[in-house]
Amino acid sequence: MGSDTLFVVTALLLPVAALSGWLIGRREAAAQAARREQSSQIATDYFTGLNYLLHDRPDKAIEVFVKVLEVESETVETHLALGNLFRRRGEVDRAIRIHQNLVARSTLDIRQRGLALLELGLDYMRSGLFDRAENLFIELLDTGLYQQQSLRHLVDIYQQEQDWAKALEFCSRLEAATGQNLSNERAHFMCEQAQQALIERQCREEAQELLDKAFATDRKCVRATLMSANLAMQARDFDRALQHLKRVEQQDIDFLPEALPMIVKCFRQLERHDELRDYLDRLAALRAGVSPTLALAELMGEQEGRESAKRYVVQELKIRPTIRGIERLIEYALSGAAGEAREDLLILKETALRLIAGKATYKCGSCGFAGRSLHWQCPGCKSWSTVKPIHGLEGE
Repeated sequence: MGSDTLFVVTALLLPVAALSGWLIGRREAAAQAARREQSSQIATDYFTGLNYLLHDRPDKAIEVFVKVLEVESETVETHLALGNLFRRRGEVDRAIRIHQNLVARSTLDIRQRGLALLELGLDYMRSGLFDRAENLFIELLDTGLYQQQSLRHLVDIYQQEQDWAKALEFCSRLEAATGQNLSNERAHFMCEQAQQALIERQCREEAQELLDKAFATDRKCVRATLMSANLAMQARDFDRALQHLKRVEQQDIDFLPEALPMIVKCFRQLERHDELRDYLDRLAALRAGVSPTLALAELMGEQEGRESAKRYVVQELKIRPTIRGIERLIEYALSGAAGEAREDLLILKETALRLIAGKATYKCGSCGFAGRSLHWQCPGCKSWSTVKPIHGLEGE
């Protein structure tokens, strides 16, 4: 090809190249503008959805977030936020589907996949699928991701399944991972194992060994003390039972009313009535509830007569009035009343009983749950040893 021909071809191609570059540039600019517009719309939708959430309108928020997902389906954080929102609303099936889709994505990095597994495990726990949740949390432990969260959830699962051996194992691992003192929880797990040994296998020796371990784990474990005392009483070893029961005062004086009927029975079985009176007198002076006062009044009535017991109750009611104390005082007054006075006293007694009938006698110091039975694990917040007898006018 000659130089003239090459020049002509080059001259012809230059405008074409320029036109092509101009067209490509326009398309790229248009694409960038579209992306900017899309990003702007997504940001607007995000703020709109958050505004709905802040104004407690989750239904509208969900509609907006779904729209965002349709526009930008690769946004992991949006999937997680939407899944969590569904779970909080109780729509666990929808949360599971969203988190399952996330886990199935091959484009997620290790941290994102670990977080998706953690959230999916929580979905399964919420729906009662503990075996699936357990497998996911164990997988996270194997990968080294979200260790503390996984351990906490596993301990929770094993408690709900009453698998106390595994609960104890993973509680110890959680304690090592966090540095948190969980001796209270571990002691209760051992008490649960002791309870199982008694109920399922009728094995008192195994139960006592577990209770001894529980006490060694947590010296303040009142439950282990009461269970040990009960076993000793069943064996009619009342002296040993007393040795256990006298620890409650130092362990947690709030639980003393739970131990008191057993204490009185042990002293009576041993015929150590004078020692019982001295012990009750000391407990009453500690103001550890009305139960020691009433127990002492009963003993005084046996030894000195009702009038002496009545004077003692009157004296105590002046210092710290309680409905139970008033009811006991009315009972004493009834023994010597007749006619219209007796009828009036019976009305007062019925009124006093109605005031405390149906009222909660135990309350959780952590969440405020209240009931008429002692729960070693609070049904509300699942804490251990936080439900105690209520003190005050209508309680101890």
